[in-house]
Amino acid sequence: MYKYDVIIIGGGVSGAAAARELSRYKVNVCVLEKEEDVCCKTSKANSGIVHAGYDAPTGSLKAKMNLRGNELMESLAEELDIPFIRNGSLVVCRSKEDMPRLEALCERGVSNGVKGLRILSREEALQREPNLSEEIYAALYAPTGGIVCPFELNIALAENANVNGVEFHFCTEVTGITKQGKGYRLVTSRGVYFAEYVVNAAGVYADLFHNMVSEQKIHITARRGDYCLLDKSAGNHVRSTIFTLPGKFGKGILVAPTAHGNLILGPTAIDVQDKEGTNTTREGLDQVLLKAGLNVKKLPMRQVITSFAGLRAHEDGDEFIIGELEDAPGFIDCAGIESPGLTGCPAIGERIAGILRERMGLCEKEDFVSTRKGILKPETLSREARAALIRKKPAYGNIICRCEMITEGEILDAIRRPLGAKSLDGVKRRTRAGMGRCQSGFCSPRTMEILAREWRMDIREVTKSGGASYLIAGTNKDVF
Repeated sequence: MYKYDVIIIGGGVSGAAAARELSRYKVNVCVLEKEEDVCCKTSKANSGIVHAGYDAPTGSLKAKMNLRGNELMESLAEELDIPFIRNGSLVVCRSKEDMPRLEALCERGVSNGVKGLRILSREEALQREPNLSEEIYAALYAPTGGIVCPFELNIALAENANVNGVEFHFCTEVTGITKQGKGYRLVTSRGVYFAEYVVNAAGVYADLFHNMVSEQKIHITARRGDYCLLDKSAGNHVRSTIFTLPGKFGKGILVAPTAHGNLILGPTAIDVQDKEGTNTTREGLDQVLLKAGLNVKKLPMRQVITSFAGLRAHEDGDEFIIGELEDAPGFIDCAGIESPGLTGCPAIGERIAGILRERMGLCEKEDFVSTRKGILKPETLSREARAALIRKKPAYGNIICRCEMITEGEILDAIRRPLGAKSLDGVKRRTRAGMGRCQSGFCSPRTMEILAREWRMDIREVTKSGGASYLIAGTNKDVF
């Protein structure tokens, strides 16, 4: 049996944020993740928006975590060396009849503590964003809105936690939890674990684990969001994040630049029964294209390079559930974390660590390392510095991904760093190799060769995303 003080179920952005905050203290922490890497489920498939905080009801946990997370994001991005841009956001109102809803949204934002909110006239909005629809009537401008890379945020939080002592056990699926003595016994696909405290950050499966230990049941619906991603040539079509007025199912279809210069459209909000149902549908993508075009004109749809879908964990009460269960002491929920969960993750991590600090009487470490250095990007160096780097480390002169100009040196760094990449998707999320216009058509074989060499495996064992996602089914020149 593996024993820890605290076990966190889930290596998404909430679990990783909690792990990073707990790594400040003298406590033995482990993260159990059923996939082969962090950032493999909800956290990998979202828009990367840092919301200003005007949507959630005043006083709600969503509103509080949103505002605090937004405030923390800039300093966190600097500490963890990840891209963050405060590009601002606009909520588009397309008719005079909808103005009371826009004004109510602005008033709610002010009540929530959002700074700088103001309503722009049609002319002011078009001056800021010339590609807005001609039918625009007014817009709510939020200067504190921003964009971040969701992969890099999740990975950076996990890496920093790992450097500070948190263990990550991958391909370890939790199948059962029972109360045992002063703690909890967790049965997994790789043995039995025990911890006095458990943090349930299991995304769409958080209700399953909650209901194993509590009589106060919760229910989470998997809400699918379809997206389209456009090439970097379309990245300047808008500067701000463009929202429509929120409705019953959330903020609607947005149009936004990404932290890496692409343009993203989405998501839909379609409730599904299958908690693994991340397939896109014609219906969903048609919704994205139609509704994105209502707010932004001349969208260059010929520049779409990929589409994808992700699942959000929608709890029936439409609220974050973060706290220790009354009838299950030591079990801390981090459930129902849908939008604005990515924005709120620094505050969510703070809150969970705060609960455990008080319950366990934790003391801070003297040697906590708050900073983390990201993968070196040769393109950011001067010509002289880049030449010197290549002379010292020739791998940085070998281009593997032509679309994103990613070098062998960057891929080696992604594999060799803490919690290093073990699959094509692991390399892609850490370096962007395979995220360009050809969508890994050119670089996959070469990246696979590097992975096989570094992990000392047969190239036929290399996977797209762990498990049985092998890319080579056989050879076409077998020797008998």
